[in-house]
Amino acid sequence: MERATPRVASIPALIAGVSGIGHIGRGGGTVAAAVLAVLWTVIGAHALPATTQLAGIAALFALGTWAAGRVEQGWGWDSGRVVVDEFAGMALALFALPGGWQTVAIAFVLFRLFDIAKPLGIARLERLPGGWGVMADDLLAGLYANLIMQGLVRTNLWTWI
Repeated sequence: MERATPRVASIPALIAGVSGIGHIGRGGGTVAAAVLAVLWTVIGAHALPATTQLAGIAALFALGTWAAGRVEQGWGWDSGRVVVDEFAGMALALFALPGGWQTVAIAFVLFRLFDIAKPLGIARLERLPGGWGVMADDLLAGLYANLIMQGLVRTNLWTWI
């Protein structure tokens, strides 16, 4: 029996696929993370209070978890079309960091390395059910990237990069 595929224009599909980015195929997660990085820079999200940034990330996580769980029925488990997880993970990688293209670029590289390699318990989180597993591993990858970036910034090692 063939699975019913959610309409591309459905709300869960638009959220899970970050307005269609997930449909570009291979590399969609990298594109979604890059789009978030560009948006973060353009809107100056680094200048927002940390509580506002965190509230936005939490809302994105909640919406992403719901949407990823909804489209799983039609798209399959952790479909490549679901890229909201990379979008949210990249937001956490940039949380409470200073602005500037160097910050964004290094956080992006660190996030993608953690997301692709899945070390330090990241792979284990993928096994959580439904949208939780889709989102949790990328959030942990974003957290690891952010912790390294915070360490670089707070120890002034940042000035050497």
